[in-house]
Amino acid sequence: MEETPNKYTQALKESNVCADDAIVKSEVEKLLAEHVDENRNQEVFKFLLNCIDLTTLSSTDSEKSVAAFTQKVNEFENSYPQYKNVAAICVYSNFAGIVSSNLEVSDVNLAVCSANFPSSQARLEVKCAETALAVADGANEVDIVFNLGYFMDEDYEEIADEISEIKEAAGDALLKVILETGALKTAENIKKASILSMYSGADFIKTSTGKIYDGATPEAAFVMCQCIKEYYEKHGVMIGFKASGGVRTSADALVYYTIVKEVLGEEWLNNRYFRIGASSLANNLFADITGEQKKVF
Repeated sequence: MEETPNKYTQALKESNVCADDAIVKSEVEKLLAEHVDENRNQEVFKFLLNCIDLTTLSSTDSEKSVAAFTQKVNEFENSYPQYKNVAAICVYSNFAGIVSSNLEVSDVNLAVCSANFPSSQARLEVKCAETALAVADGANEVDIVFNLGYFMDEDYEEIADEISEIKEAAGDALLKVILETGALKTAENIKKASILSMYSGADFIKTSTGKIYDGATPEAAFVMCQCIKEYYEKHGVMIGFKASGGVRTSADALVYYTIVKEVLGEEWLNNRYFRIGASSLANNLFADITGEQKKVF
């Protein structure tokens, strides 16, 4: 007897998002050729600065260095009140309390990389405990890595159950699921991972960790945004998109802005639904906005 499909396999089967790599590449090239230059202006650069998850994820991070990192965000607010600040500070989960106790800016969120980032190789109980502890320490956004091992084995229900349980542990915090598109490689795999993550409770889907595999690509972003659009059309729920891994220059950021704008539309052009995970990008955008070659973050 044929096995009855669950909601996840059914969603994969019913999706009409194009997953042909050649077609995706061609459509992305056309979209960017037609639209990216029209977005190259100061207002867009200012907007992009306000969409950054300002990130420090180094083995040498310490309580002192993370506190100093947080203080730069406070200082930016005081020194440049004419510009909107970054969207969030993103750190390892064990530093949530340090950021929380030092952050003085009310409209900058506290994001943590949790659930045994970046490999996602740990017991689910450990992932949930790490997440719950970070939220208790003040995190209101949680970035986790999609379980690639389960995906390769096609254990889709295990993936869904894991994401759902971590989301429960995160409580009211936004849950961003990192697909690690550099490992997934193909448009078909990226499509499947996007759909599975959204149907399991992700508030955002994110391209990459920037740690192990290749980072964001326009093609991966295009497929992910198409999946978000389809999910919204079916369920009326807006899911956020985050580009991360190798997004360093204003020109890099414009690519993802343009894809979000053209595929998802103006509704997604705010930092509740569009983010870029970066470290050097913030300073590069600031330089392009002001003409000052100054390291403000």
